[in-house]
Amino acid sequence: MTRAPASLTAFIVALVGWAAFGLALAAGEGVLPPAGAASGAPPGPPPEAVAACKGQTEGASVTFTGRRGEQLAGTCQSVAGVLAARPAFGGPPRR
Repeated sequence: MTRAPASLTAFIVALVGWAAFGLALAAGEGVLPPAGAASGAPPGPPPEAVAACKGQTEGASVTFTGRRGEQLAGTCQSVAGVLAARPAFGGPPRR
């Protein structure tokens, strides 16, 4: 019996590995990264907005310093289970 060249053996091993990976993806077996910023999910509220609502209740009016140093007025709202200030104009402008 003739032995297969090492490169052919390596190719077959790689092919089997990729096939197993593809089957795991199709089965949803947790080989994908968790949801979050890396997967395109929106980021949570900024720390400044969370700090502004510390000790407050939902619906409370607050003022806080935004990411760019500007003074903002907003209302405390629950965002993804976290109480955070939502600026009165709805959020920072998109650039």
